[in-house]
Amino acid sequence: MFILDQDSNQLQKAKVCSFKELNLEERKHLQEWIANEPSSLGEELLIIQKEFDGFADTKERLDLLAIDKQGRLVIIENKLDDSGRDVTWQAIKYASYCSSLSKAEIIQIYQKYLGGKDINAEESISEFIDGTPIEEIELNPDNSQRIFFVAANFRKEVTSSVLWLANFGLNIKCFKVTPYLYNNRILIDFDQIIPIKDTEDYTIKMASKKQEAAQEAGATTARRNRRYTYWQEFIEYNKKVGGPFATSNGTPDTWLGKSVGISGMSCNVILNNANTSTELYINFGDKATNKKAFDFLMQYQPEIDQALATYNLHWQRMDDRVTCRIRVTRSDLSYLNEDRKDEIFVFLTDSAKAFINVFSKYAQKFKKASLTN
Repeated sequence: MFILDQDSNQLQKAKVCSFKELNLEERKHLQEWIANEPSSLGEELLIIQKEFDGFADTKERLDLLAIDKQGRLVIIENKLDDSGRDVTWQAIKYASYCSSLSKAEIIQIYQKYLGGKDINAEESISEFIDGTPIEEIELNPDNSQRIFFVAANFRKEVTSSVLWLANFGLNIKCFKVTPYLYNNRILIDFDQIIPIKDTEDYTIKMASKKQEAAQEAGATTARRNRRYTYWQEFIEYNKKVGGPFATSNGTPDTWLGKSVGISGMSCNVILNNANTSTELYINFGDKATNKKAFDFLMQYQPEIDQALATYNLHWQRMDDRVTCRIRVTRSDLSYLNEDRKDEIFVFLTDSAKAFINVFSKYAQKFKKASLTN
């Protein structure tokens, strides 16, 4: 790793270190870093327990337990300077133990983790999964557990077994974490090495293809297929009326996005079982920039609210999350109600058009202000 000295326009080399020589420990340091900033592992995760030992007939415990945006459990195992030989088998055991956890048990585990905080576990999970009501969220779907390994070095026994298991649809990632020392400051780099980031989509797609036949009968696949068809019809509607999503592609996800002119801000339209939403989604890749962008827009809140007076905007800075958003939600519209499809298409298209028209101007202002500063 190199640090740019802007005064001299020279690259300064940072010293690669081991955790041991820096007196850094697995539980006291690495585990806490990830627990406090789970986005260091490349995506938004909600940590629901540390040192989880709630397994029947065993005293084993896993380092970190999380859920992802699809409600899947993520088992995170940290091994500092060396992964060891048996970490794959260890994590597979943990994943098998977690596979039987019910929705109620997961909520209870998370509430226990929150401890004395004045936070309701159900509300927090609902907020994390894009405001979907807790009763509509499927937590820990069958055979959906994911495994993340974090270590400074991975033995061949581990990487070989992980790559082999991926062929059978197991969702496993390996992150190489490297500490550097520069001017008495410690820099930490998280690098996803399996699957290689640039080929991740292809790797996952190939593994998913092998599992597709078995999954098609499941309720999750049925919902995804339904959303894909719904979005396809929505896109066709946009083509007819000249809407902003006329050139989009179908997706099985709950949302469809469109840029408002700069990377890091997008207009998303969202379908949930109980409501329908349009939002400005702010995600530049790091929390500080996201909050800075949101605060910049807040300076113009009266103007923006007036320009979008047709909609009841909810400004959500979400200090406990990486991203921010400004959203309008129609709780009376659900895509499950086929009779109101036309109404949903009109609402999403018109609101998205208005959002893009208004926020593109302020997005450019933020971009200009950032370049100036």
